[in-house]
Amino acid sequence: MATALTLLALLALPFVAALAIALLDRAGRAVHSGVAAAASLGGLVLLATLAGPVIAGEVPSARWLWVPSLGLDLSLMVDPLGLMFAGLILGIGLLVVIFGHFYLSAGEATGRFFASLMLFQGAMLGIVIAGNVLLLLVFWEMTSLASFLLIGFWQHKPEARQGARMALAVTGGGGLALIGGMVLLGLVAGSFDLSTILARGDIVRSSALYPVALGLILLGCFTKSAQFPFHFWLPHAMAAPTPVSAYLHSATMVKAGVFLLARLWPVLSGTEIYTFVVTTVGLTTMIFGAVVALFRHDLKSILAYSTISQLGMLVMLLGFSLKAAALAAVVHILNHAAFKAALFMSAGIVEHETGTRDIRRLGGLAKAMPITALIATLAAASMAGLPPLGGFISKELMLYETPKLALLGVPWLLPVLATLGATFSVGYSLRLAAHLFFGTPREAEPHARAHDPGAGMWGAPAILTGLAVLLGLAPMLLAGPLVGAVTAAVIGAPTPEFDLALWHGVNLALILSLIAVAGGALLLWQHKALQSVWDRTGLPDAKALFERTFAFADYWVRKGLVATHTPSLQRMLLATFGVVVLLMIDGAQAGGVLTGGRALLPAQPVAVIAWVLLIAATAAVVNDSRNRLRVLIYVSVIGLVVSLAFVQFSAPDLALTQISVEVVTILLLLLALNLLPKRPPLLSSAPRKWRDGALAVAGGILVGGIAWALLTRDPGPSIAAYHLANAKSGGGGTNVVNVILVDFRAFDTLGEIIVLGIAGLGIYALLETTAVGEAGSRLRGWREDMIHSPERHPTMLVAASRIVLPLTLTVGIYLFLRGHNQPGGGFIAALVVAIAFLIQYLAAGFDWSHARKRFGEHQLIGWGVLTAMATGLGSVIFGANFLTSTFGYFYLPLIGKFELASAMLFDTGVFLTVFGAVMLALAQLSHIAQRAARAAHMQDEGGA
Repeated sequence: MATALTLLALLALPFVAALAIALLDRAGRAVHSGVAAAASLGGLVLLATLAGPVIAGEVPSARWLWVPSLGLDLSLMVDPLGLMFAGLILGIGLLVVIFGHFYLSAGEATGRFFASLMLFQGAMLGIVIAGNVLLLLVFWEMTSLASFLLIGFWQHKPEARQGARMALAVTGGGGLALIGGMVLLGLVAGSFDLSTILARGDIVRSSALYPVALGLILLGCFTKSAQFPFHFWLPHAMAAPTPVSAYLHSATMVKAGVFLLARLWPVLSGTEIYTFVVTTVGLTTMIFGAVVALFRHDLKSILAYSTISQLGMLVMLLGFSLKAAALAAVVHILNHAAFKAALFMSAGIVEHETGTRDIRRLGGLAKAMPITALIATLAAASMAGLPPLGGFISKELMLYETPKLALLGVPWLLPVLATLGATFSVGYSLRLAAHLFFGTPREAEPHARAHDPGAGMWGAPAILTGLAVLLGLAPMLLAGPLVGAVTAAVIGAPTPEFDLALWHGVNLALILSLIAVAGGALLLWQHKALQSVWDRTGLPDAKALFERTFAFADYWVRKGLVATHTPSLQRMLLATFGVVVLLMIDGAQAGGVLTGGRALLPAQPVAVIAWVLLIAATAAVVNDSRNRLRVLIYVSVIGLVVSLAFVQFSAPDLALTQISVEVVTILLLLLALNLLPKRPPLLSSAPRKWRDGALAVAGGILVGGIAWALLTRDPGPSIAAYHLANAKSGGGGTNVVNVILVDFRAFDTLGEIIVLGIAGLGIYALLETTAVGEAGSRLRGWREDMIHSPERHPTMLVAASRIVLPLTLTVGIYLFLRGHNQPGGGFIAALVVAIAFLIQYLAAGFDWSHARKRFGEHQLIGWGVLTAMATGLGSVIFGANFLTSTFGYFYLPLIGKFELASAMLFDTGVFLTVFGAVMLALAQLSHIAQRAARAAHMQDEGGA
């Protein structure tokens, strides 16, 4: 149980931190970074408690049933491979948080930044400790969404928006392929449990579906890890803030594809198709990325293409299908994480202090920034594979394995090409250090204010560079046991003997390494001449090719949609209702007796009057459709009649809900009418009206007939008896409707409030842009035609609203507290409280009411969903099913005996989400007019 809680806490910490930061959005930078750092540090502490047993051979795991019919379980496990990656994710994540705290400028949206960063951290942790491949896919897709938010953090920059869209399109498309591949893999292996799949590699490789599953899985891995030809999204992701770039390139996102290749190595490797495809793609990417990196001028672009090259090397090593090559990949994963994060942070420091990332404008910075120069130079030397640094050891291990594989039947081809890639890697690494920190300054302006920042910024890269040095000086002491355990987990067999050392005598690997170093030095010496040749080649721009491809696809998709789906909303509704009517006609032709044997109830005079009002109001809506205010009144009559029907048939909860929803809807629609022209245009000609009327009458008669047929028949066995019998004993409440909502069917309610929250956010997003551009011009034109009252806020209405507010709030609290045993509950209470605030806005106006508001609508929605989720997870912690409620009876002096149920917490989440969604819609509808007026004023000033 303790292990299960540890694993659950390890996974939950980043997500809880993300929610907490989002809800504390108005707090300062220190709070945001502090929460993020505490979550990362807490995760490291939890991981450290598991490290000893994991390296010793244990695999802590936990499993909770989620959707057993699909094979999807909340299954977590930490083996050595997951331990290493989780350590990198949390450790480098902690350093990135610290660096980001000092790097981000004043006024940045640090709440949004650190919340997105923690969401990304949690998604990556989920990938590496997931014990179920379907669960892994959930987190895989989550990383694409979180990286989209991080890459596009600076929303005002077009390159950030473009880079985010490109990353999402490429990695998201690969993710769809991966879903297909993993599902096939699970079907072939007979289970979606990861441990079971890893133990059935022979079955998978012998299956006829193996090539298809392999291709789809590799497509997902290659797109995620930016392998050629899917590499182009990664350089454009550099529009993200530097802390994000450091995190994406060293421990997360792009390493996810490498991780999955390593995770599935025992299942997929060893076949000719796997070895050829993975090795070729990795080798091509390694050489291509290194060559391009040598000729880039932007510091982050150089590092981005170097990451592409280094990832290609890792993929190539895993493609060899050799145990020793897998060990070399494990070693290089550690080295790459250390030096690459340090280099990106150093590039961020240089940009922060000089105001530029163009290496052509920089040079000689070692004098002005000696600490940064030392850190970055050592990290670059490790990336180049120079002794005595860790990068040298992993490069030697890579070169040592290349002669063991005859690519295309040629024994020497792979060593030569790998050495070529290593040569260019040395070249771009030497250029980065030499041109940036040494030599003569190229421009005086960037150096005028250049100096080393405080320890808060250079401390994190210094720690990482120190690790890169120690991985070279004492590799066996620092990483030997971990490397051995991780390699065993990757290959699914005992680790071959290995010795991580700087010197293994004179051998082919050392000779190839010396050739690479000499060749890299030559490339640096001749770089200026080579650069001029490169500039004249005019190679195609991958970004332009991507955009043209998407534009082509978008054009033809739109053509297809127009051909198959008419763009007219009226026609689509006509087609939809027409199909429904035809289906009902087809069903009616099956025959049978229309009226069943159930006794009919006598029609009371009140019911007849209500029915007449309902019909009259419905007809009035159709007849007077162009007068929006009167239509709104007719609609309110229809809602009132429906609520009276609920009262008549003893459904007080439904009646309260219907009345509350009706009032809220009418009030919001009144605000919406303020944004529409007084009279709408004529939408349909007379023939169309007759056609639509005939369809409506036919549909109404058929639906009425079906309702009559069902209501006059004996309903047969019902689940109502079960709920009536178990509401009190199982849920602790006598209001069966509420107990169903917060206990028996609480999962449905949780989904509904999440959807409601998303709807509120959708309304916010849709209305956010209506006050500008063409929409704003139309809005201002409509408002100019309106007749405004000379008394904007009538005194009587304002005074009455002040009295109504506390009374309505009291009613809302009362309905909430009694909801578990009598009609009421969180949903109804939220609507009643929302009505109280809506009245304030209508009476006193938006500005007065908004200035006195002390809560944020987004935070209310977030807290509501979080509270409901936490209630459900609380039951899991105590060994019960998700969202199982408990209750007990207590005694207090003066109050006496009373009941408390955990369902009240869930109902609190419902209350907050519903109230937040309604108020968010209210806020947007209320202040569109004000924003439109301000936009017009700014436009007039601009024109003047």
